[in-house]
Amino acid sequence: MNQTSVAAIVTGLGGLVLGAICVGALVIVAIVLWLISIYNHLQRLRIAGEGAWADIDVQLRRRHDLIPNLVETVKGYATHERGTLDAVISARAKATGAQGIPAKIAAEGELTQALGRLMAVAEAYPDLKANQNFLQLQGELGNTESLIARSRSGYNGAVGRFNEACVVFPNNLVAGLFQFKPMEFFKEENEAAREAPKVKF
Repeated sequence: MNQTSVAAIVTGLGGLVLGAICVGALVIVAIVLWLISIYNHLQRLRIAGEGAWADIDVQLRRRHDLIPNLVETVKGYATHERGTLDAVISARAKATGAQGIPAKIAAEGELTQALGRLMAVAEAYPDLKANQNFLQLQGELGNTESLIARSRSGYNGAVGRFNEACVVFPNNLVAGLFQFKPMEFFKEENEAAREAPKVKF
């Protein structure tokens, strides 16, 4: 084998090695771009879910603000319903102090149940049902519950999209790698709590 043949072989091998390095580099770049794309998509969906929760949070704060006045109005007519009134105040305190979306969802479910019991008690007092302040607070609470229900629907939709994106292949690989956790839906655990407090005029 002469020198020219050896040089040609070395040049050919060098070209193959260089080609393999280029292909390997392109594959690595493609994988990195793919990871970035999926990561950014999951982040956008997570942020949308958190934004939808912020809409609910505004309405929940409004509900929390109405409750003390509602309890005080009921207390004036139904003083011996102390257990129900205390349950509402306790549930409100728990809801306002809850940290994190899952804890807030659980606390709000308890508050909804307590408010339902309070409205049932109010039905037994005709003078209370005729009180203008009570009627106004009932109306505001009813409107707030409707806004919460609408916001809950938007939040649950955003959570559903995020959770689905986290579990489908190949997104689930990236979600696992970067520790994306499913978000919790805002739903009530029982049928009684699913209904907003009844507001009758």
